[in-house]
Amino acid sequence: MAQLWGGRFTKETDKLVYNFNASISFDQKFYKQDIRGSKAHVRMLAKQGILTEEERDQILGGLDSILADVESGKLEITSEYEDIHSFVEANLIDRIGDPGKKLHTGRSRNDQVALDMKLYVRDEIEEIDAELKKLLEALQVIMENNVHTYMPGFTHLQKAQPVTLAHHVGAYFEMFRRDRSRMADIRKRMNTCPLGAGALAGTTYPLDRFYTAELLGFDEPTRNSMDSVSDRDYVIELLSAMSTVMMHLSRFCEEIILWNSNEYRFVEIDDAYSTGSSIMPQKKNPDIAELVRGKTGRVYGALTSILTTMKGIPLAYNKDMQEDKELTFDAIDTVKGCIALFTGMVSTMEFRKDVMEASAKNGFTNATDAADYLVNHGVPFRDAHGIVGRLVLTCIDKGISLDELPLEEYKEISPVFEQDIYEAISMKTCVEKRETYGAPGPKVMEQIIAGNKEYLKNN
Repeated sequence: MAQLWGGRFTKETDKLVYNFNASISFDQKFYKQDIRGSKAHVRMLAKQGILTEEERDQILGGLDSILADVESGKLEITSEYEDIHSFVEANLIDRIGDPGKKLHTGRSRNDQVALDMKLYVRDEIEEIDAELKKLLEALQVIMENNVHTYMPGFTHLQKAQPVTLAHHVGAYFEMFRRDRSRMADIRKRMNTCPLGAGALAGTTYPLDRFYTAELLGFDEPTRNSMDSVSDRDYVIELLSAMSTVMMHLSRFCEEIILWNSNEYRFVEIDDAYSTGSSIMPQKKNPDIAELVRGKTGRVYGALTSILTTMKGIPLAYNKDMQEDKELTFDAIDTVKGCIALFTGMVSTMEFRKDVMEASAKNGFTNATDAADYLVNHGVPFRDAHGIVGRLVLTCIDKGISLDELPLEEYKEISPVFEQDIYEAISMKTCVEKRETYGAPGPKVMEQIIAGNKEYLKNN
């Protein structure tokens, strides 16, 4: 059992206790970050005269060789070691001897693990952001190609008013754009370096924490050594932001599942993103959409877990905080995988434009426009509302849409109606007249799409 402590103890740790306490099974995930942090620490120690240049070079060479051997598979990270820190240090000492024992000068595992976790989370935020950008690019293509694809807009899952597919998908574009903004906020706020905080109270060595922060790409060192080793706000913020990403994905998946059903038939999901039934040969199931929807709870669970873990911890570091890793790692992998799969699914999905437009007509989504027609001809809106309600009842009784109702029947309910009512309630007119900023009118949508294009180019 390779450990970084033991001098004060008179007997071996119980094997069950050792296994329960050890973190090597999961913290090995950030071996790159641990070695990167150690290299910056060593460079700073040499700069401050705490290590000689020769010792610095020996240690850096040893760390580089460990990294190369782990990545090539020549060196395996095993449960022989308590954690990733003891793995790196033990192997370093084996390779270069006594200089390796000086690696930990002026450092604690508390500030070391805080650094490793920050570096790892920071790297993963950039990867999540890259996946979100790919998703936005896929949505942008759909929007560009469907400015004139008419479909029903819904409230309460009831057909409400006509919109376009570009406008509907554009709503999700805005959601995922905000998700990227949240990721950027978290990265900016967390970008302070905890290394040099020691166990909780700094160190008597003349460390240059600003230099270490600079080497590792941080804006500055953390400002309080106790907070440095006990802060996991950035993990909670990331899990919260990822939960929001999954909520957005899940909402879109729910709509795709509905749209893919026989009752809607708005979309055809590509075979590569569907599965069949073991007993019913006719089935083509939207399993990817369902799984993304299902995995949302998994990410929510990680957020709840870390909030519960952190709520009762006094300053400064406590072993409970080791629980920040496994669920966070799993949530990150889940979110990245879900975004990538969802992007592939929507990129290959076929939209049935004719079915969408027919659904908008048959759902009386143009009823508001019929009322507006009357208002524009001098009828008070409340009266117009009642007149069109009666028209809808008539159409329901006849099993037809407002577009199909004969003019004489319009006139029986209100003599104000003329032949131009059909033009006024056409899907094209209903959508094109909605030109307030943010509405589905084509001029507005083209402006929004151009803005999206510029955003994706610059961000």
